[in-house]
Amino acid sequence: MVVTVDTSAVLAALLNEPERPAILALTRRATLEAAASLPWEVGNALVALVRRRAIAARDVRRVWAAFASVPVRYVALDVEAALALAASHDIYAYDAYVIEAARAGGNPLLSLDRRQVAVARKVGVEILEVTA
Repeated sequence: MVVTVDTSAVLAALLNEPERPAILALTRRATLEAAASLPWEVGNALVALVRRRAIAARDVRRVWAAFASVPVRYVALDVEAALALAASHDIYAYDAYVIEAARAGGNPLLSLDRRQVAVARKVGVEILEVTA
C-alpha cells in the first residue's frame, strides 16, 4: 500500500507524540509518498518549535537525522491544480500540495491537520484515521 503523508503526521511520529503508535501501525508495511515540499516543511516546523521553546535547539539535529532516515518517495504534482484547490477551499498551498499528491496518486492521506483532512475528503481523497 502507498500512503501519502503530511508534515503533521511525520512530526508527530518523530517527536513521539501520543499519535505515534497509531501512525506507525498505519504505515508499517506502506510505501510513503509526499509532496516534494515535505523536507522544507519539516525544517520550518522544527525551527518554529525551537522559537516557541517546545523543543531545544540541540534537538533539531537529532530530529532532522531521524527524518532523513525515513524512506519517503517525493512525487511530482500538478502545482496549478494544487493552487486552484488552495484558492477554492481557503487553505495553504502547502496543504493543497499534499492533497493533490494523494489525489493524483489515488492514495490515502495520513494527516493530523483537521482542515486539510476535511478538504481532502471533500475532493474524494481517502483518509487514514489516526486515533491517539
